[in-house]
Amino acid sequence: QVQLVESGGGLVQPGGSLRLSCAASGSIFSVNAMGWYRQAPGKERELVATIAKRGYTNYAESVKGRFTLSRDNAKNTVYLQMNSLKPEDTAVYYCNYKAGPDNHFGSWGQGTQVTVST
Repeated sequence: QVQLVESGGGLVQPGGSLRLSCAASGSIFSVNAMGWYRQAPGKERELVATIAKRGYTNYAESVKGRFTLSRDNAKNTVYLQMNSLKPEDTAVYYCNYKAGPDNHFGSWGQGTQVTVST
């Protein structure tokens, strides 16, 4: 069972940068994929980016070219580097994993708030 804790959120100006961290209590190599998701008020939770065991990544079109997901297996940590932030990036950001033959999600945590505003 992998437990995850997100951190690094905060208030930034449009065009600014922020790096989110997701620390895992267990090996993140034991799951099918790690990912970042976000949820804005009144909206559904949406995919931001994922990285699979072998390092394959995919990004939502809205963040492609601006966000970079990375993984440090030795530290059991995944990161989300966010550049050129826009107000529409404002949301609670969550990390999670997918595991098992059915590719199920782990438990959702509290997330970390990212606010992009002047």
